Amino acid sequence: MRLDHVTLRTADLEGTRKFLEGLLGLVVGYRPSFGFPGYWLYDGAQPVVHLIPGDGTPAARNAEGIDHVAFRLDGYDDFRRTLDVEGMPYSTMDLPELGERRLFVRTPGGILIELVFREVPKRPPS
Repeated sequence: MRLDHVTLRTADLEGTRKFLEGLLGLVVGYRPSFGFPGYWLYDGAQPVVHLIPGDGTPAARNAEGIDHVAFRLDGYDDFRRTLDVEGMPYSTMDLPELGERRLFVRTPGGILIELVFREVPKRPPS
């Protein structure tokens, strides 16, 4: 089993679309006509993020909900450098025991996005 897609409800449909296009390189693709606005954002042939309108009211802190969405990417140093150049706020977490480094950013509406980079261990010279 694998996760097929995530649907994000946002009061800033256009801003969130542009943010995810710029951050993750996702592109708008085919979406059935559901009778309400939204976007399907694709990574290659797969729609991985669906965006639909929301009213922007925050969920109660004790309500059930998804805390964040994570994407696995390559090129940690280049990605972090790009965030720095763009002036985009982020936080970091290194998990050396997992061989992973993580960056955390927020969409314009405040949805937490986790970016996971698996570091390839360097082999000692033979």
